[in-house]
Amino acid sequence: MKLEGVKVLDLSLFLPGPMLTLMMADHGAEVVKVEPAGEGEPTRHVGYRKGGESVWFRNTHRGKRSIQLNLKDPADHAVFMSLAAEADVVVEAFRPGVANRLGVDYDSVRTINPGVVYCAISAFGQDGPYRDRPAHDVAVQALAGVVSLNEGQDGLPAMPAMPVADALASLTALSGVLMALLRKRETGQGDYLDVAMFDSVLAWTPNVTGRIFATGEAHVVKDQRSWGGNAMYGLYRTADDRWLALGGAEVKFARNLLTPLGREDLIHYAELPPGPGQEPLRAFLREAFAARTLAEWEFWFADKDVCWAPVRTLKDAFEDPALQVRGMLARDAEGNEIVGTPIRFREEPAVIDPRVPEMDEHGAELRARLKSSPE
Repeated sequence: MKLEGVKVLDLSLFLPGPMLTLMMADHGAEVVKVEPAGEGEPTRHVGYRKGGESVWFRNTHRGKRSIQLNLKDPADHAVFMSLAAEADVVVEAFRPGVANRLGVDYDSVRTINPGVVYCAISAFGQDGPYRDRPAHDVAVQALAGVVSLNEGQDGLPAMPAMPVADALASLTALSGVLMALLRKRETGQGDYLDVAMFDSVLAWTPNVTGRIFATGEAHVVKDQRSWGGNAMYGLYRTADDRWLALGGAEVKFARNLLTPLGREDLIHYAELPPGPGQEPLRAFLREAFAARTLAEWEFWFADKDVCWAPVRTLKDAFEDPALQVRGMLARDAEGNEIVGTPIRFREEPAVIDPRVPEMDEHGAELRARLKSSPE
């Protein structure tokens, strides 16, 4: 596997850091999870449980090793530093300044391991005016301006469905860590990576910042292409009170939809800029889709080259056989669901280890290994 032999020391909690190190573990890295004193990783105790474990914890910590350390204790701190001395990657997600106070910061680690790639994930980064501001995902999204884009039909902002700030920070961190490891092969030197959830969200707005940068004006959300302003890119209710999504704004899809519906006269509305000018087409589509059930539309669309999809529940999505074909859903020996990895190599595919570590399961083994190391 691509990351076989890479040693990762993970101090992070909850979602961004653990997902980063999970993807590395799936591709061969040895990931040692450092759990805090007390109850350990918080997600062991959060949400629904199955098979004796939190579903969240199982799908972010499978295949990892666990050691529990109180970093304020000198003996445990020494254990951490010994592990850090042999690590290729260290990941932390404390508030800025905490790693320094605990003596596990980059400068402390690199004195004993110059080649370490040290990744710090935080809400707003290690500097700047928001550095010390506490935040989880939704607060970061709100400050980054993207919660306001989740505008419901009532014109009010809605809670985001996905932890976008967590997810983008995790993927940004993974990219940066892999870049640094690649560079380390040539120079032998590591580096420090400062990843902010806030920055990661803003970096993914090029497709929707046009109005702001070009005119200096804020969005009228429902008039914009991505959020319902384009008739061919939106949600429509069906006769059985279910929903379908049109997801292709290209005029060819409008032509392929409207021609069999006998309304070629409306195609030109799809060529107009998003916004009120397309309302006649939206009005027709609302009326047309409301006349048949979702199942009837699925049958109708079967031979049409139109970008569309039924709006399903997440439960429906995970029951789709396509997930098993793609390896995105598997089960462990006890039948517990395992979410797969999206990184698929032909020659060196991921090997997912579904085992979930008990708290401090590998503590004694790791301490013994450190004592027996000639270094």
